[in-house]
Amino acid sequence: MQKFVKGMDLSTLLELEKCGAKYYDDGKETDILDIMKKYDVDTIRIRIWNDPWSETGESYGAGENDLGTSLAIAKKVTDAGFGVLMNFHYSDFWADPGKQIKPKAWEHYSVEELEKAVYDFTLSTMRTYLENGVNVTMVQVGNELSNGLLWPDGKVPAYDNIARFVNAGIRAVRRADVERLEGRFLCRCQVDGRELDKIPVMLHLDNGGNNALYREWFDNFVKRGEDFEIIGLSYYPFWHGTLQMLTDNMNDIAERFGKDLIVAEVSMGYTMEDYASCEKLSAEERKGYATKPALVEKIEYPMTRQGQYDFMEDFLNRISHIRDGKGKGFFYWEPAWIPVPGSGWATPASLKYMGDPGPCGNEWANQALFDYEGNTLKTWELIRDFKVE
Repeated sequence: MQKFVKGMDLSTLLELEKCGAKYYDDGKETDILDIMKKYDVDTIRIRIWNDPWSETGESYGAGENDLGTSLAIAKKVTDAGFGVLMNFHYSDFWADPGKQIKPKAWEHYSVEELEKAVYDFTLSTMRTYLENGVNVTMVQVGNELSNGLLWPDGKVPAYDNIARFVNAGIRAVRRADVERLEGRFLCRCQVDGRELDKIPVMLHLDNGGNNALYREWFDNFVKRGEDFEIIGLSYYPFWHGTLQMLTDNMNDIAERFGKDLIVAEVSMGYTMEDYASCEKLSAEERKGYATKPALVEKIEYPMTRQGQYDFMEDFLNRISHIRDGKGKGFFYWEPAWIPVPGSGWATPASLKYMGDPGPCGNEWANQALFDYEGNTLKTWELIRDFKVE
């Protein structure tokens, strides 16, 4: 990879539009994708869930990112000129270090059947994207795989099974990519007008400041795994240590594994002001922001508009100066998830699926790149003007 990626995760885009979210730049209502273009964003990350609906048809919420919804977003952002990062979760809802729940349809599969299911689902989904002309510029096989995937069969320390499942996803990406290069699809897999000779694969862990985690996981995977191009990291300063810890980890794994590095998820709060009045939920129905005061105390920067700007400036300068030029960009996580009634991280149906006590509501609004009324924050100017030296 040569280009430094400036990316945004917009997986809740259609839900937010449906719920009436509006965005403003310089006081003027502006389409969200026009704002992204103005501020030099080039790639949109979109999560893909298998079946985010209950057996009785109740939505799991948080964007409802099944194939149909994720594809609609992908086509929309492709038409607007962006590249697309396909983010496979291999679950019906959130997949992260605390939960990697098998899709309902795969619940009773053997290891061999799970391996085949991952391959088939990845290949069919990629074919659908490419057939619809989506500009796929990167594929993420699994989400925050620190503790594995498809539990319990693929839970750490079952690295043999983890590798089988992840390898199946990688092989499916390669198969679809061969078909693309053979001219089977109406797609535009291009970066800066140049067609990709290979769609890069990302493997993604959380806790970007934890060097021991990255050494152990990738040491185990590379012994068993297919080749891949990018190590993805999540870094949230209220959960994952200092920026120095992130920098040290990235420098170490750049040398140890020789892969390009992208921070696949990052965010920083700009306020601790409550937004209950915007959500229009009772106290019992809303979870409130993820950045609880005890967590905020750990952050090196204040949760203010200037604090968000200063954090991102330090962050961008650090990740763009990783050894051997291996720091290749970032994706800001859900920058447009402002507090509008009807859009939250879960629903009663998905809480039941996860076995989570809840409650629901929006956890992320104070970490967006827009204020609660949808106005752009100053950090957008930093992102637009940032250049790798």
